[in-house]
Amino acid sequence: MAQIEIKLPKMGESVTEATITNWLKNVGDTVSMDEPLVEVATDKVDNELPSEAEGVLIQQLFEKDQVAQVGDVIAIISTDGDAAPAPEAEVKDAEPEKKVVEEIAASISTAVETVNGAATAALDKTGPSGKFYSPLVRSIASKEGISMAELETIDGSGQSGRVTKKDILAYIDGGRTSSAPAAEVAASAPASAPTPAKQAAPAAASTGDGGYFSNIKPMAVTPNPGDEIVEMDRMRKLISDHMVMSKHVSPHVTSYVEADMTAIVEWRNKVKKDFIAREGENITFTPIIMEAVIKAIKDFPMINVAVSGNNIVKRKDINIGMATALPTGNLIVPVIKQADRLNLTGLTKSVNELANNARNNNLKPEDISGGTYTITNVGTFGNVMGTPIINQPQVAILALGAIRKVPAVVETPDGDFIGIRHKMYLSHSYDHRVVDGALGGQFVRRVADYLEQFDPNREL
Repeated sequence: MAQIEIKLPKMGESVTEATITNWLKNVGDTVSMDEPLVEVATDKVDNELPSEAEGVLIQQLFEKDQVAQVGDVIAIISTDGDAAPAPEAEVKDAEPEKKVVEEIAASISTAVETVNGAATAALDKTGPSGKFYSPLVRSIASKEGISMAELETIDGSGQSGRVTKKDILAYIDGGRTSSAPAAEVAASAPASAPTPAKQAAPAAASTGDGGYFSNIKPMAVTPNPGDEIVEMDRMRKLISDHMVMSKHVSPHVTSYVEADMTAIVEWRNKVKKDFIAREGENITFTPIIMEAVIKAIKDFPMINVAVSGNNIVKRKDINIGMATALPTGNLIVPVIKQADRLNLTGLTKSVNELANNARNNNLKPEDISGGTYTITNVGTFGNVMGTPIINQPQVAILALGAIRKVPAVVETPDGDFIGIRHKMYLSHSYDHRVVDGALGGQFVRRVADYLEQFDPNREL
């Protein structure tokens, strides 16, 4: 019997897992090559995965709403026509939330693999009783100093009595039957001094590669009478985890400058009708500002980097991400690849196309991967400035404030005078591990300089 394993493919940089949202084929159904087999969702985008073989679907290894890691076998297809199902494989615990602690414990490019490998090395996936323990459960047990013998005593609520994340956390919070040492603090604690599993203050543990994770837990909130409880949707949970992870990983610093946008505002007002007539679409301020950012990145290439352990990865390409608000209120960041190779018209078309695809849920996995620097426009909502959170594994992000008419001192050869100018604040947040104040401040100042030096007689 020929059987083909269908694995969860890699779906973009930093995407390590996906939630099975819907099986499009049932066990026993005939499947054609490249026919949609299953719908999956990541923290970036929803997508249909096509079948990599032609035959009969004989096994689904993950159920709806369960989470699979990249490389996991999610289904088995028999190429011999009708075939008996393969022996039942163990199914992983359903964990729809991203594992932030694991993701920030290791280097950016290998976070999940490093943490899972280190945390679960001492515990087998199958206990003496034959009970299966998922990588996440073993990771928590290892970190909390729970032995296999102690793990075996926990009553599981999962399929076949398996212990889930909720089970082991409830066991820890409810008081353990034995007290075992947790993971040691490698950066500061002696090798012989264990860290207690339960501490009054959150304890941070060093991974040895510059990254850190902690046991900080959010406060439980008791609703008041009349309060409404709204559960986060899947995307909001993943955005929440990603933002918390970024603040844990990178010490954020923000520099601000004010740019005079008068020349750009007047130029855009002059050309926008002709541009629509010629190109069939509107030219906004975003591609104009993006052009200035690209020039500044060429002047300061150490802004276009990533951190991997103790190494700095200097990016060759300039791939600009643009944070886009969705109708649901969530946020997604489509990426313009090799943006430095596009002229202003090309940037405008790319910005408009990606923004429209994002709002219509038509983005592909490759549209949201590979970003090296991100721009977010808080001015769209009337805000004059913001303190954006870095989109990991990048090291900087620029927030664009609202363009406002303000009185300002205008310097001329004939003297200074007060005039009405169009001004905008630029807020530049950067990772102080690798970007110091001088570089972060000079970069955003250079962006403002390019904006203020815009040629009002420019031809498109």
